[in-house]
Amino acid sequence: MLSVFKSIPTHMDYKGQKLAEQIFQGVILVSAVIGFIYGFTIQQFGWTVYIMLAGFTISCLLTLPPWPMYRKNPLNWQPALPETSGETRDKPQENQKKKKHK
Repeated sequence: MLSVFKSIPTHMDYKGQKLAEQIFQGVILVSAVIGFIYGFTIQQFGWTVYIMLAGFTISCLLTLPPWPMYRKNPLNWQPALPETSGETRDKPQENQKKKKHK
C-alpha cells in the first residue's frame, strides 16, 4: 500500500515554482479586488472576507499539489563520480602550503 504513495511525484522544478507563485499571487489579487468592490457595493465586509477565503482556497488547490504543469522543466543533474577506494580527494586549498605572514 505504501508503494502507491511512493509512486506519486512530489517534486516541482524551479520554473514550476515560479509559475505557482505567480498563479497564487494573481488569484489572491483578483479575489481581493473583486471582494473589496463587491463588499463595498453592498456595504458588507463579511462578503469581502468570504470572497478572499474562496480565492485563497482556489489558489491553494491550483498551486499546492505538484501538478504536471509544474514539472515540465526538470533539472539535468551531473552524473555521480565513482568512488575510488583507498584514495582521499583533498580540496585545492588543502594542497597548497599556507604562507606565514611576517
